[in-house]
Amino acid sequence: MADEERNEQEQDETPVEAEASAETPAEPQPEAPPEEPGPPVPEPESPEPTPEPAPPAEPVAEAEEPEAEDEEAPADEEPAAEGEEAPADEQPAPAAAAPARKKKKRVPRSERRQRPKPKREQTGERQAITRQPKPEGERGRRQERRGVVVSAAMDKTIVVRVDVVKAHRRYKKVVRRSQRFHAHDEQNQAKAGDIVRIIETRPLSKTKNWRLAEVVEAAK
Repeated sequence: MADEERNEQEQDETPVEAEASAETPAEPQPEAPPEEPGPPVPEPESPEPTPEPAPPAEPVAEAEEPEAEDEEAPADEEPAAEGEEAPADEQPAPAAAAPARKKKKRVPRSERRQRPKPKREQTGERQAITRQPKPEGERGRRQERRGVVVSAAMDKTIVVRVDVVKAHRRYKKVVRRSQRFHAHDEQNQAKAGDIVRIIETRPLSKTKNWRLAEVVEAAK
């Protein structure tokens, strides 16, 4: 019973308080004065990150052509100061990641760069080439043979047999040997059985390297 009485009292009190609050108007709150713009406050500068020193480069294996790389490096470049990182283009690439060198494409001769030839200075008029007379030299000693005409049947050609009598170098026996030569007879004056003298000359045919010099003794 006590609980029911308390609830009734609370219900009676709540509308009265609500009516009183509705009747009393809310007091206006004073507005805050507008803030005057003051001098701009400088923003704190962020500290620049100190560059970290570059790690020591690993020893690179010996390149195939060290001389060519030294020549390609420009002489004007100065080494980077301590504490400064070299740009990515200038940093040495590791040996494993180095790309293979491409072979140069061969360009046809017609498309190559043409280099003009230097022109020679012309010195006056050109003179015609004059041939000087060839000096006559003494001919070497030509070989001669003396033999007997064996045949004169061919035209302007005779066959001469030359007999050679010589002692054997070891046994000292006298050996007689004969050899035949084809000689040129321009006038067909030699006949079979004549003793003639022939002289060496230029090749006149396949078998003729001799010519008739004179008829020493005519045949009887």
